[in-house]
Amino acid sequence: MQFRQKALSKLQSPEELDLPVRFARPQGRLVLAVTVLVMAAAGYWAFTGTVTSKLSAPGILTHAEGRYLLQSPVAGQVTEVLVAEGRTVTAGEPLAVVRTDRGDKPVRAVAGGRVAVLFARTGAVVTAGADVAAVERVTDPDEPLVAVLYVPAGEASSVRTGTAVDVTVPHAAGTRAGTLRGRVTAVGRAPQSRAQIGGFLGDDGLAAEFTRQGNPVAVLVRLPRSPEGPDPAGSGTPVTGSVHLSSQRPVDWLLP
Repeated sequence: MQFRQKALSKLQSPEELDLPVRFARPQGRLVLAVTVLVMAAAGYWAFTGTVTSKLSAPGILTHAEGRYLLQSPVAGQVTEVLVAEGRTVTAGEPLAVVRTDRGDKPVRAVAGGRVAVLFARTGAVVTAGADVAAVERVTDPDEPLVAVLYVPAGEASSVRTGTAVDVTVPHAAGTRAGTLRGRVTAVGRAPQSRAQIGGFLGDDGLAAEFTRQGNPVAVLVRLPRSPEGPDPAGSGTPVTGSVHLSSQRPVDWLLP
């Protein structure tokens, strides 16, 4: 009975009726205000801001027409090499002489260009189909190099003509920077096989490397000519290209 009496007395005269009711602490209001501001800023950025992504792909410096492998049509011993690396040759010009049991046979250039790599050596024994030289399909020795990137087929549709590309040249000795800014001038219509890439580059090993993850699409990138003279890196130099893809608003990712 004594406990009940105390409870009734407290109900009849409740305490602290004159104090205001506190619905939230000051710290809570600060957190709420900050959250609202962050959400507002994020919403504004989602509708007005842009995000630029990049696509990285391996490639190589070469001439626009590529190169081809000149192979010996006969088996025998190389008795004479008639050209040196770097020399420009014309179509039908002999590059080497191979002695066979039927006499000396010249190995002639299939098309005009510049001898990039010379495999034949005087005194070497070659078989029919052996590589004699890699010839670049170029008539002007001062023709600028281009970068050919090999982009995965599933991502090539996002690359557009005129897109900026940062081409990184490793070990570019004597240059001020290892990165050149170029522009996409052509995008292949279909993925290329190992045989197609090897035929263009004149190097089956590189073709195998570029097709290791599947048949890629070739992207041609024009590079600026160095104002100080010839290109600092030679043909056949491996490069990495970062293609600047088109900018998008963040809200576009959420819209169907």
